[in-house]
Amino acid sequence: MIFTSCKKELSFDNETFEEKSTIPCKKDCPRITIEVPIAKNVKVTSDSINKKVFAVIKEIAFFEEDSVKVDDYKSLAKSFIVSYEEMHQKFPNDTFGWEARIIGNVEFQSEQILNLKIDHYTFTGGAHGYQGYRSLLFDKKTGKTIFNNQLFKNEKEFKAFAEKTFRSKYKIPEKANINATGLMFENDKFQLPQNIFYTSAGLLLYYNSYEAASYADGPKELLFPYEEVKKYLNFH
Repeated sequence: MIFTSCKKELSFDNETFEEKSTIPCKKDCPRITIEVPIAKNVKVTSDSINKKVFAVIKEIAFFEEDSVKVDDYKSLAKSFIVSYEEMHQKFPNDTFGWEARIIGNVEFQSEQILNLKIDHYTFTGGAHGYQGYRSLLFDKKTGKTIFNNQLFKNEKEFKAFAEKTFRSKYKIPEKANINATGLMFENDKFQLPQNIFYTSAGLLLYYNSYEAASYADGPKELLFPYEEVKKYLNFH
């Protein structure tokens, strides 16, 4: 007998989950759409990735009490609409147009690292909705989350290098306070963003709205070619 073994590779299937409110509406009808890459083929690795992605999307789209049981995308989409309908009952004239649009995709993968990007927009009333990006970094072999501070051989050195580039790009004098031109860094100190992406073009530092600047000023970003930053990085 001849045995042939085929090594299973991690792969992704995109799945979409949608829900709409049944309350009659003429325009801006409340809805939620979640498009998400589901990892498969390598069980332990896939489970770890899928669990983390779900937790992050739940953080974005879940507005009910924590005790409400939501453990998959279908029930999460339903709970968003339930939250809207409960609010609508209490304030029939003030609630309109709730929306959530969450799209995940595989942004980058190498032998070592996997980067999923979550593009999310939510509107639950007020002057405007909120749009942002989340970067989820994983060890490609184990599926374990890689945290930002694990990315760098020496985070302090990289931060100093990034600050120089940031000041140059956004025209902030070298000796001036980082917030001198109207930015909003906490404690008047430059920080690395919450979301760092590996992309085909290089390492992207992405500051969502409100993170380093006002909503009106929008997001800020820095893109470094890998050649320029590989000496700082633990993963390639």
